[in-house]
Amino acid sequence: MSEELFELAVCAEHAGMRLDVFVSGGYGEKSDVALIPNSSFLIHNLTRTHAQKLIGQGGVTVNGLARSKNYLLREGDAVAVRYRGPEPLAVQPQALELQIVYEDDALAVVCKPRGMVVHPAAGNADGTMVNALLYHLNGRLSGIGGVIRPGIVHRLDKDTSGLLIVAKTDRAHVSLAAQIKAHSFRRKYRALVCGVMKDAEGRIDRPIGRDERNRKRMAVGVRIARPAQTLYTVLQTFPASGASYLELELLTGRTHQIRVHMASLGRPVLGDALYGGERELSKRLGLAGQCLHAEYIAFRHPDDGRWMEFDSPLPDYFVNALNALEKRERSTV
Repeated sequence: MSEELFELAVCAEHAGMRLDVFVSGGYGEKSDVALIPNSSFLIHNLTRTHAQKLIGQGGVTVNGLARSKNYLLREGDAVAVRYRGPEPLAVQPQALELQIVYEDDALAVVCKPRGMVVHPAAGNADGTMVNALLYHLNGRLSGIGGVIRPGIVHRLDKDTSGLLIVAKTDRAHVSLAAQIKAHSFRRKYRALVCGVMKDAEGRIDRPIGRDERNRKRMAVGVRIARPAQTLYTVLQTFPASGASYLELELLTGRTHQIRVHMASLGRPVLGDALYGGERELSKRLGLAGQCLHAEYIAFRHPDDGRWMEFDSPLPDYFVNALNALEKRERSTV
């Protein structure tokens, strides 16, 4: 996309607003994105972070001068923004199998199979869900995530199966990301974990951060951590095997949150080699990765506000593990 120049006049309504909030189209500090009246610039739906990056790169001036992101605007200021849209996607479409649960002009809901990486990264240049999305959705994905993560609003780990929402427009992406940030976007999972839970239900409230001794892991009780809350309900226990079947709901969305929280209780997800998921039982159940499935999501549609809910049946690997556990319970009675 070629560079575009936008010139925005600051009216009395926006006087006193931070420059980065104004450029991103926000009416106030707590708004991720809102619309500036009579400005064609709003069609790009810049996030606050993107606006700050643009300011830092010298792409924004006020009355012809570079200003900091926290510059407070005055009535009559002339804000000029030089904007270059997302570069053409470097990731190639691939005709990979992908289950599309729902699709409209703004978004799609897909069910990611276990073993598929969401987006290209080191060691996974192709064969990812993004490659499949580019093929099945004809490249119609939001550009906010950049050339590597187009349309990706939230992620699932490689060996976690289940539902993901994908944004096809920038406006939808911004709205859905804001719902996740506000914790109004609901996500429920099913998991098989090691051991028998002490309580039938509970709330885990333990901040999560990068493990200081192993950068591939996340951990609780570390110096730099962010708030993380998970609700759990026990659906079934298997005392003979030492396992429990749980429903879990994310109240926040930290990296590896469920896996880390369950491990912190001494009840890691079965099959989870990174966080100690009881290798012998996992092997006996045929688990090649964590037994974790994103089975439910709910959100408001970014265009008309409709409340939308989707659920996904347990995949074969999960059903087979459950059946094996139940068979052993029956044989020990």
